Amino acid sequence: MDRRWVGPDGLEIVPATLGGRQVLRVRRHGRLIADCFSVEAVARHVDLADLCEVIALPRRAASQVAAFS
Repeated sequence: MDRRWVGPDGLEIVPATLGGRQVLRVRRHGRLIADCFSVEAVARHVDLADLCEVIALPRRAASQVAAFS
């Protein structure tokens, strides 16, 4: 499962790989703001308390959805 965090004003942080190293990619409204090598570097762009992790819930099968209709 992919991890992703969102924040105010269209902010999104996703893990990525750059030059063989893991980075936290900071984007605002889809535009790249920074590739950060640490959480401290991310904190220079956003208050970490404002971030919320997005958790993808499993989808129901079509047969399960029809049963609830």
